[in-house]
Amino acid sequence: MSVLRRGVVAVAALAVVVGVGGCTVDGKAHPEGVARTKGHVDTDRFDKLTLECQVLTPAQIGKAVGAPVGSPGFNGAICRWTAFGASQMTITFNWFEWGSVMAEQRTAKKMGYATENVKINGSSAFTQTKSDRNICGVTAKAPSRGIYTWFVETLGPPSGDPCDGPTKLMELVLKASA
Repeated sequence: MSVLRRGVVAVAALAVVVGVGGCTVDGKAHPEGVARTKGHVDTDRFDKLTLECQVLTPAQIGKAVGAPVGSPGFNGAICRWTAFGASQMTITFNWFEWGSVMAEQRTAKKMGYATENVKINGSSAFTQTKSDRNICGVTAKAPSRGIYTWFVETLGPPSGDPCDGPTKLMELVLKASA
């Protein structure tokens, strides 16, 4: 590296150090772990965080998929149940308040799902399936805003139309939320 180039690099590095070191931030410093009153989020107030998981009862879900359903689980924005019938089934439900049917359908196609436009209880919807798995998802416009999606995946040999269960679940949730 030439002397001139080393000089330019040194001046640039010094400018960065002086510029960053000279920065100030408005406000007061708080010791780590000490809550501030303004902007503090009391997570104890999220008592209805999983309310969307209760939009249908486990009995209603079980009747729609044809198998008894266990207690729900919740992970992020997704409610999950496991059903045990002739084969084990995984059932998921999500409500993305700011989603759109078109955006979800584009995403499903990018993920390798075959999609088909359908109407459920008068709402625009689509099914999404994969030929190599016994899985079907149904996404529909939510009556208030956003989208609902039900997925049912059977872990075992296929038995009937994989979209029957999620379609019945979507019919129920659309009726319950109308």
